This record gives sequence, structure tokens and C-alpha cells, in this order.
Amino acid sequence: MSVVRHGDRIDLAHVIRAAGKRPEIKLCDSFRIEKSEADALSRLAQSRGLKRYRCTTLLGENGYRLVQLDAPAVPAEERVQALRWRLKDAVDFPVDDAAVAVADIPTEGGRQASVFAVVAPASVVGERMALFHEKKIPLEAIDIPEMAVRNVAVLFEEENRGLAFLALTQGDGLLTITCRGELFLSRRIEIDSDALAKADEERRRQMLERLALELQRTLDNFDRQYGFISVSRLLVASEFDCAGTVAALIENLYLPVQAADFASVLDFPALPELRSAERQAQSILAIGAALRSDS
Repeated sequence: MSVVRHGDRIDLAHVIRAAGKRPEIKLCDSFRIEKSEADALSRLAQSRGLKRYRCTTLLGENGYRLVQLDAPAVPAEERVQALRWRLKDAVDFPVDDAAVAVADIPTEGGRQASVFAVVAPASVVGERMALFHEKKIPLEAIDIPEMAVRNVAVLFEEENRGLAFLALTQGDGLLTITCRGELFLSRRIEIDSDALAKADEERRRQMLERLALELQRTLDNFDRQYGFISVSRLLVASEFDCAGTVAALIENLYLPVQAADFASVLDFPALPELRSAERQAQSILAIGAALRSDS
């Protein structure tokens, strides 16, 4: 069960992954935070029986940094410590006691191997853990939005082809490129679904043209950096007018662009509201967090 704060609400998603079957979303719901996050979690722990689940949550965008670095030439057990030294110049908080996690970026040939380093202040991680512990909600993992979107994107991949996935949600814009289940690129996008919704028609057109230009530049740069990966298409999940966003990007990108239809890779027979593209986008972080696998 994922328990994810997104602005002034908490999203819950429960996903079952049975061997040989498509993942099934058993629950997907959102709850407004009326008083405080602690109060909302206390109420959800009781009403939704969260004590019965293995729970995961996500750090907020400002609670961590995701940094791409050359892989250190040290044994696996020494990698985190080796990266701490490099991270001192990459983040604006102390790293000596920070939480650090490492994800490999696969490479081919004689290319320099790289890694994603996720670093979060000890105080941020400690506060999340203490909040869940106080409410007696079993917290198995703390993840980040980039990996949540990755978990959804890989379901859409074509064999041995790269996939670009753009998620535009309330307050967030995130582009990922994955291949063979691995995250190769993650980039924050300045435009989000709120900005598109609030803009008039002309302003929205300009924003989408700028978005397409930014995406094209990123894709061109990715092609130069990872020539061994052929990106087959761009999928879009947007809380606001997903069809209109896709149509605008089709006009301005050379890559095939499609709306991400969760029904093509996930089952949710008891949740008809998830047939809506906008509701899918609204829930993508919670669903992605619930798709987390340690395998």
C-alpha cells in the first residue's frame, strides 16, 4: 500500500502483483488533509486498516536530491561512502549523516559507468519514519517520485526499446526515459498540469510549444549520450486535458506521442473511475509507489 502526500491531499493505492498476471490495482483513493498530515494519517490508519499492509511512501520534491555521477571504482560495499565525498559539492545540506541510495545506470561497450545517487537529509527521512511510527503504520520503504514514475513507465516498454514518459500533475512535471526496466534519464519539467489549466488558450499554446522544444532537446541529447538505446515513443499522462496535450506535442515532435492508457497494462475492474486519463495521471505517483518491487 502506498501512502503518498501530494499537496493538500493524501493518495492511497494498493496493488497486487501475482506471478504471471498483470498487476491489479485493488484500491486507489484520495483524501483531503483538513487539519494536518498527522491527523489525516491517524484517521486513515483507522478507516483503511493501514496496519495490515506493508506501506511505502515518497519524499516530496524538496526533501531530496537526485544526482547523476560517474560510478566510483570501488567495491560495492564502499560505494555509498565514496559517493558521499562527491555529493558534498552537489547538495546544499550536510551529507555525512544523510541517507544515500544508489541506482546503477546500465552502459555498453567501454563507456564510463554512471549511477543515480539519491541523497536526503537525515532530518527529512527521520521525520517521515517517526510520523508513520507514531501512527503505527508499518513503513517498509521511502522512495522518490522519479522511481514511482519509472515503475509505471516500464509496464509500457517494448522489448529492447527505450520509452520516454511525461507525467504532468498538480505542481509537478517529470520526464523519464527507461529501457529494459531501468531508469536512464529523469528530468524535472517547469510546466505542470495546474499551469496548463490556468492559462488562456494562446498562453497554453505557447507553453506546449515550449514544452515540445524542451522535450526535443532532451531527446536529442539523450540520443547522443545513449546511442545504443532507440527510444520508440513518448507517452503522456496529464491531469489536465491529456488528449489536447498529446495533440499539441504530436505537431511539434518527431517521436510518436500517445496518451498513456493504464488499462492496457494494469487491471482495475473494481475502479471504473480509473478509466479517465486525468484520474490516472492524478494517481500516478501513488500507483507507481505501490508497484515498487525489491526484485
